[in-house]
Amino acid sequence: MKKATLLHNPTAGEKDFSKSELMELIKKQGFECTYESVKQEGWDDFSNKSDFLIVAGGDGTVRRAAKALVKRRLIDKQFPIALLPHGTANNIAGTLGITGKAEEIIKSWQQNNRKSFDVGKVSGLEKDMFFLEAFGCGIFPRLIKVMEKMEDELGKDVDEKLKAAQAVLYDVVLNYKPRQCRIIADGSEHSGKYIMIEVINTRSIGPNLQLANGDPGDGEFEIVLIPAEHQQKFEQFLLSQINGGGEDEFSFTTLKAKNIRIEWEDGKDIHVDDERVKSDKPVTINIEVLPGLLEFMVPNSES
Repeated sequence: MKKATLLHNPTAGEKDFSKSELMELIKKQGFECTYESVKQEGWDDFSNKSDFLIVAGGDGTVRRAAKALVKRRLIDKQFPIALLPHGTANNIAGTLGITGKAEEIIKSWQQNNRKSFDVGKVSGLEKDMFFLEAFGCGIFPRLIKVMEKMEDELGKDVDEKLKAAQAVLYDVVLNYKPRQCRIIADGSEHSGKYIMIEVINTRSIGPNLQLANGDPGDGEFEIVLIPAEHQQKFEQFLLSQINGGGEDEFSFTTLKAKNIRIEWEDGKDIHVDDERVKSDKPVTINIEVLPGLLEFMVPNSES
């Protein structure tokens, strides 16, 4: 019998499952399981006797678990991660093709099909950081700032929160002043004024906005650039998404690279995944891909 540790965020999304419900579903599929709430002290001190970790929550919970694994990796064994997505956006799970009912997802773990997942190392800020989804400058950090202020006003309904985030992002884009930036991607230079620079590892970021089509385990990142002259074009794209025109494809400038240098004009409006980072002066950021640092258990259709 495979042994697992369940890392659960009981406040994620619409609180789809309680501790007892999750444990029962997992044990029904033949897995031995212990439970840790990520809201409790010491949750990351899980046993090395586990064969894999189960993360039940949203993208933020996945990142917290990954951070704990990255810290332990040099002295402990590698733990594959199985996801039970029930956050708001679930961009990581969506990129890995992990969708559907919890019972079906849990059953798929018996196949033990694994997918390598790259991690982005960020240096040049006050401290070194890493990302699973994206690093960026410009409009997305501003979106995070506004949504943090609105958190108490929004309910738990996932669809309403996503719609609100899309509407806020549209408003941010309408009013954002482009900043000067220099990007060097594997030796190729791109300079100018931009409203958005996103170094992306997943296919979608923020409120389920699909900006990339890459493979999170291919050893390189996609870089999406929106210069000042494309601001209106991006406004139209967002408006189409809000109005249900999701079939419109995103067709802005994209690059692929393993090593990226970003010189951002004023140091403001920077994010690493869902965390805003502030600086009072211009910053020079270096991003390096750490290939296959994590492993996720995925359905057989994802290879």
